[in-house]
Amino acid sequence: MTVRSPGRFRRKGEGHMIIIEKTELDRLAADLCKVIDGMASAFGPGATQTVNGDIDCDPNQPGKLLSWQYGVHLDSPAEPDKRLTNVVVPSLQRAGWQVKDRSTARELVAQFSRDGAHLTVHVGRKGGDVAIMGSTRCVAAF
Repeated sequence: MTVRSPGRFRRKGEGHMIIIEKTELDRLAADLCKVIDGMASAFGPGATQTVNGDIDCDPNQPGKLLSWQYGVHLDSPAEPDKRLTNVVVPSLQRAGWQVKDRSTARELVAQFSRDGAHLTVHVGRKGGDVAIMGSTRCVAAF
């Protein structure tokens, strides 16, 4: 697996002329990171990045289809359950995300999807830690 940062570009060119081309995965990754960082800020400061990179969608054909994964963790923010239900869920619904409640006795879980992208927010019922993880839709590798 090759790990790239979103917003890094492929370089193509001949001689002295270099064209910087932003790939579709770069654009999707940047959007995903922006959405997740916005979600994290609704819970407060101090988000720690847990994952940020591309991954093969089909392990039987490595390098053909890729998606971007990005995630953050917040240690015990104030009132995470209320922030999830009163801020994050309505905000993403207004932005066109579909939401499903996947909560269990141990944690509140909200799963969001839009245009093939998926996001999941986990809020621990004990301690209130928050984990947010998402992935873009799969796209053909450049």
